[in-house]
Parts: sequence; C-alpha cells; structure tokens
Amino acid sequence: MNKHAASPPPTHGSTSAAAMLVALATAFALSQAFRTVGAMMATPLTQHFGLTPQALGTWAGTFHFTFGIMQLAMGVSIDHFGVRRTVLTAFPLAIAGAALCTVAPGFGALLLGQALIGVGCAPAFLACTVFIARHFDAARFTAMSGLVMSLAGMGILFTGTPLALLIEAASWRAGYAALTAFAVLSWIVIFWRVHEPARTTTTTIASDEPAPERQSLRQAVRDLLPLFAMPHTLGLLCFACVSYAAFITLRGLWLGPVLHDRHGLSLVASGNVALVMTVAGMASPMLFGRLDPGGARRTRWMMRCAFAGALMFAAMALTQSRAVDIGLPIVYGMLSGYSVLLYAYTKNAYPAAVTGRAMALLNMAMFLGVSLMQWTTGVAASWAVAQGSEPFRAVFLTVSGMLAAGTLAFLLLPRAKVPVRPTAPPNA
Repeated sequence: MNKHAASPPPTHGSTSAAAMLVALATAFALSQAFRTVGAMMATPLTQHFGLTPQALGTWAGTFHFTFGIMQLAMGVSIDHFGVRRTVLTAFPLAIAGAALCTVAPGFGALLLGQALIGVGCAPAFLACTVFIARHFDAARFTAMSGLVMSLAGMGILFTGTPLALLIEAASWRAGYAALTAFAVLSWIVIFWRVHEPARTTTTTIASDEPAPERQSLRQAVRDLLPLFAMPHTLGLLCFACVSYAAFITLRGLWLGPVLHDRHGLSLVASGNVALVMTVAGMASPMLFGRLDPGGARRTRWMMRCAFAGALMFAAMALTQSRAVDIGLPIVYGMLSGYSVLLYAYTKNAYPAAVTGRAMALLNMAMFLGVSLMQWTTGVAASWAVAQGSEPFRAVFLTVSGMLAAGTLAFLLLPRAKVPVRPTAPPNA
C-alpha cells in the first residue's frame, strides 16, 4: 500500500494511464460476457439440469439483480478506497462464481455462482468511467469511453460463435471454465498494471486543507431520495427499466433457445446469428450518439425506437418464421443503441449538482429492469408450457408488452424540459 501511495499520479492522457485503462477494461469485457452468456448456455443447461423456463429466467436474472443492487455500494467504495482496491477486492467474487458454475452439481449452486458473478462484476464499468474522469482531460472523456466500450464489446463477441464452438466441442462447463480463466488473467493484469495513487494521504500532505469528507453508503442512499420528488423521475425510471432490458433479454437469454428449439438451428449456427446481432449492437450506440438531435426530438426518437422494438418482438411472437427470428434480432441490434440517448436525456434533465446521483439511479433501474424482464419472461414461458402453448410466443409477447408499457408511461408521465444540447455519453 505504501508503495502505491508514494507513486506519482499518472499524467493526464499519458501512455501509463491508457495502459491502466485497458487493463481495467478487461474486467468490463468479462462483465459483458457474463451478462450475455445465457444465449448459448441456456439450451445445454436446460438439458443437463432439466430446468423449466422459469428457472432459466431466474438463473439469467440473478446476475443482473445482484449487479444492479450493488451499483451504489460500489460507487461509494470507489470513492472511499479507489478504483484499484475496489476492483481487486470485488472481482475475485466473479472468479469464484464462475468457478462454482463450472463444477455446479445442481441448480442451487448455479444460482449462487450467478449471484457471486454479478457482485464481482458490479464495479467494472464504474471503475473505468471514474478512472477516465480522474486521469484524462475532460475533452478526451468521450473518446476514451468509446475505447472502453469497444474493448468491452469483445466480451459479448465471445459469447456468440466462439462460445458455441467451445460448448459443442466440449461442454457448457468448458465455457464457464474458459470464462473463469479469462477472469483470473484479468485480475492479474489489473493487479500488475493498475497503480492508482492513494488520494487521501497525498492530498493532506500537499496542503493544509483537510481532505474532503467522503460519502457513506447511508448518505448516498439518502441523497437519492430527493430525485424521486422530481416529477419526471418516475417516467424516466419506467423507460429505463425496459429499454436496455429488451436487448439483453433477447441477446443474453432467449436468442439461442428460440433458434435451436423453434427452428432446429445448431448451437454454432445460433452463435453466428448472435455474433452478427452483437456487431450491430456495438455499432448502434456510436451511430445514435452522433445523430442525437437533443431536446424534445431526442425523447421522440427514444419513444419511436422503443415502440418499433415492441412491434418487432410482437412479430417474432406471432409469425414463428425462421427469417423473422433471424432477421429481426439483427435489425433490433442496429436499433438498440437508442438506449444511450437515455443517458443524454438524464444528464440534461437534472441539475449539475445531482447528475452523478441521477446516473447512479439510472444504472440501477436499467440492470434491475433486466433482472425483472428475464425473470418475468421465464414465468411467462413456464405458464405457456403448462397451458400447452409455444413458450417463445409468450416470451416475446411479454417483452413486447413490457417495452410498450414502459414507453407509454414515459409518454404519459411528466418529462423533463431539456435544452437542445446533443450529448454522447457511454453506455453501461
């Protein structure tokens, strides 16, 4: 600790800081992989453990539930202990969870593994954004955030064709074993490369002013409460709960099963579709960021894209066409970047003094919404099976209905009056 505290802070925009950021981004990439692993894992896990669709939805949603509820605590930890210590302390839980999933003898162990992975991955994105804010010039924030998002996309790419090939060549346990090994390597790289100086000691020595008081978890929770008194917060949360959730519920859980069970595609063929959808989803946020019109037009874009997505899910539910079930996920991947406009809307919808709290609340709503949607679609699929109906029709109608309901709430409830000021923040 003393060695790290004594080391000089990295220069803004320096090669050293960039190398540290890339190291941190490896954990974010693993977080992206773990949240989308279900698309290729769902079918073999169902076959091995005899899971019901409801159990499958619970399994997938557990990661996002623990990830979401830990966001505020991880933010406070980063403020208290720094990026390095928070990630190095939390990420071993993701390693332990992945290892537990690798050897899981039953569904309970699998569920516990998912919960541990969610907690361990919780600081990954926050760590990157805080590190950028601390160690790079403000003018480079967007560019460096884009770099991190591009690197993190490699994690989602792995859970397409590469993971499908690995599962077919070996087993689903080999997939988890590979992710465990990658997570260990990521931790080692972060331990080796990231040496953020301790800010308290150096600040106090450098001046006679006392170090600023750090926020406790209780204070952080209390600071969120005034946001709920603002009339536009409820509509924002309703929309946040469904916008990102629809993409992850499809890409991260049901895409593989629907292509395999409904249309008889092999796991590798399903992985190829997931890969193309992922590439489209990676390009989409950059496109929407560049085209962001700002102001009232931004909110209209958000709602129109969300309603279009609801129609796509309804079409997948009702047509049961192979062309539709392959083509529309790719189209929806291209459309899914509209959710990044929600970050720009949120940034401009609240006073600058509470922007950080508003973003934290937005992130929590988005990931808890993923958990809720994945669990709800699992319940819907199990109900459909019990009724003798096709489960994927119930799944996609549920996603369509939740997406439409959240968007309708955003339309009807009060919305913030924001200036026309395009912004292109990073996605979580």
